[in-house]
Amino acid sequence: MRQVEIALSEPPAVAGAGVSVHGVVSPHDVFRLPDLWQLHLYGYAAELVLEGTTHAIKPGHVSLIPPGAEVHYHYQGRSEHLYAHFRLPGADERRVVAVMRDAGDQAPLIAASLRQAIAAVPDTRARASAEVWTVLWRVANLPVAGSAHAVVAAAMEHIDADLAAPLTVPGIARAAGVSHNHLTRLFRAQTGLTVVAYIRRRRMSRALHLLRDSTLAIPAIAAAVGIPDLQAFNKVCRRELGASPRALRAGRPGSRPPASGPS
Repeated sequence: MRQVEIALSEPPAVAGAGVSVHGVVSPHDVFRLPDLWQLHLYGYAAELVLEGTTHAIKPGHVSLIPPGAEVHYHYQGRSEHLYAHFRLPGADERRVVAVMRDAGDQAPLIAASLRQAIAAVPDTRARASAEVWTVLWRVANLPVAGSAHAVVAAAMEHIDADLAAPLTVPGIARAAGVSHNHLTRLFRAQTGLTVVAYIRRRRMSRALHLLRDSTLAIPAIAAAVGIPDLQAFNKVCRRELGASPRALRAGRPGSRPPASGPS
């Protein structure tokens, strides 16, 4: 087994979470939880065998084992990992994820959430469920290291986190770890958009949300989406959203969400 499918439409029901130490008494363990998912974040090197498929464990790797699956661990000495055992009551927002993944730069964030879940069990299970749910979404969205998807995902994350700044394609490329030209090619191939078009549409999507769902003044919204010049902001709103900022805030007919096709 190399992949599992998880449903993320509802928070998990956490049965337990903690820090587990293995490999001290025996170099081999066998586990099977009939009704519970197993989520592990590893701090050691070892080997996991799931239904005949061998997975290498390395520090920073995360695994998801489905209910009823028998898993064999082969340790190389004292081995410590963080774990959560849970049920998934949801049926929608389904994601296919790898049984074993390198969490990369997400590992510290996953570890922090799991430690919060560990602290919350058993007294505050709602908090534990929220933390494990966050981890599951992070794991489901982990890009494949070195792939075009990973590069574009890193660029998108940088853009979305810094929409108020004067973003440039070279700066975004540096944040994604590639050249300007390489990012441009990958972005167009994967999204059908130029990087500049994606920035513009993300800014307009954020602006539309703030205009309709916040009480921020229009100049503050313009600054928050990186277009502090009100005349320019008004012009882009009319072109991209079909109406002025005031009309969009009032919810008048004719306003529309940002287009999603190629540009």
